[in-house]
Amino acid sequence: MPVSVVLCTYNGERWLPELWRSLLAQTHVPDEIVVRDDASSDGTFALLENLRGAALARGVRVTLARNERNLGFVGNFEAALADATGAIVFLCDQDDIWHPQKIALMLAQFERRPGLLLLHSDARLVDEAGIDMHCGLFEALEVTRRERALIHSGRAFDALLRRNLATGATLAFRRSLLKDVAPFPPEWVHDEWLAIIAAAIGEVDCLEQPLIDYRQHGGNQIGAQWRGVGKSLERAGQPRQPYLSGLIARTQVLLARAPAFRFREARRRALQRKLAHLRWRASMPACRPCRLPAVLLEAARGGYARYARGMRAVAYDLFGRN
Repeated sequence: MPVSVVLCTYNGERWLPELWRSLLAQTHVPDEIVVRDDASSDGTFALLENLRGAALARGVRVTLARNERNLGFVGNFEAALADATGAIVFLCDQDDIWHPQKIALMLAQFERRPGLLLLHSDARLVDEAGIDMHCGLFEALEVTRRERALIHSGRAFDALLRRNLATGATLAFRRSLLKDVAPFPPEWVHDEWLAIIAAAIGEVDCLEQPLIDYRQHGGNQIGAQWRGVGKSLERAGQPRQPYLSGLIARTQVLLARAPAFRFREARRRALQRKLAHLRWRASMPACRPCRLPAVLLEAARGGYARYARGMRAVAYDLFGRN
């Protein structure tokens, strides 16, 4: 199966040579690398033009494009994806390092499993200098044993209904998925949108092996966000309404487009129940003690476990401010 690597760049000249070497060092080199630069102000595009020669020498086609104005990382990825021609599309960040077996291992899964639409993996976190941080991406995101079991058993939609677990830099999918996901809604990040739609209409899985070095530095667009107690307490001090309003808007968009995606009825109903759960949470009073009975009742009914992050969301609703 032909493989496309889609790389989006923005002021990335510091990182690109190391990434490019890792792409060309793959045991299964890609058929093409599609690069779209988001109006960089440094020497990124000139560097890409120089790097192109090494890829061509390996028989890898390279498509370079540059936006006249900055589109932002979601808009840039959507524009770049339109140029990909491979049957399997890999997303790529400018500052990471791919492990040599990444393409070969993931491609083997797609070749063996015709129903597999999207696959993502774990990653090794490294610092700005590329030094191992001794933490995996799944560990940093606190991906639970139950979430992994849901994904591996063909129930990724149930896991992703609670929260996104697929990080774009680790992700590959069948190009046929693009006809269903475009246009990307502004309420969603591109990797989250790809994953939830793929899980709703087909099969999504993950490899628990780290297949990239995922660099963490001050310029990350998103990066890995640790979900420890300190992070929960930090969120509890922030207003709940903007956060919940964003989740409501995302769920509404997904429901509105459900008929076009041919969602199964059970999944459409699950989205409706999640929307009701989120609207209820957003309507709770500002008085924190007054929330306690209703929050405990919803927790006992399983709403927080099915549509949010369980006891973390319970704590957020009990102690967060409106």
